[in-house]
Amino acid sequence: MRKVKLQVQMTIDGFVAGPNGEMDWLTFDWDDALKSYVGALTEPVDCIILGRKLAQGFIPHWAANPELEGALKINETQKVVFTKTIDEADWTNTRLAKGDLTDELNKLKAQDGQDIIAYGGGSFVSALLKHELIDELHLFINPIAIGRGMPIFNELKANQRFRLVQATPFSCGIVVLQYEQNRD
Repeated sequence: MRKVKLQVQMTIDGFVAGPNGEMDWLTFDWDDALKSYVGALTEPVDCIILGRKLAQGFIPHWAANPELEGALKINETQKVVFTKTIDEADWTNTRLAKGDLTDELNKLKAQDGQDIIAYGGGSFVSALLKHELIDELHLFINPIAIGRGMPIFNELKANQRFRLVQATPFSCGIVVLQYEQNRD
């Protein structure tokens, strides 16, 4: 079965966006080691899953900026957008998943293929975590606290246990915490 990996930027105090979706706290001056980490993380990926809100900015951004590092991988990889409101995908290599989140993602995981990576805003990622659909967390902890904002762990039905795989600090100040779901 395919593995679902979450790559998400977070603040030290656990938010993925400010209270109104602000992203002005992100660290953008990534060092070569962090870029290499992302390359290794996404190399075995042949499917990107996104929520509608993020997809509407994410997909067009990468399509319009093919010269950016990582753009080729993102643009050529199949994308599945989870939505109840969009009826047609106007983006290249993109299809819509309009059914139940758990059913749709379990079907994707059961298909032949490589890893699946999840990107998303707070509500999409919260739903993935709530339904225990993430196999690996890659939390990119940015060196900032914002005091209030959008959490992703607030919808959990019960405690979820994770096993730390590695904690990797980078010179730009970001620390990546890699966890695996502990289903024992």
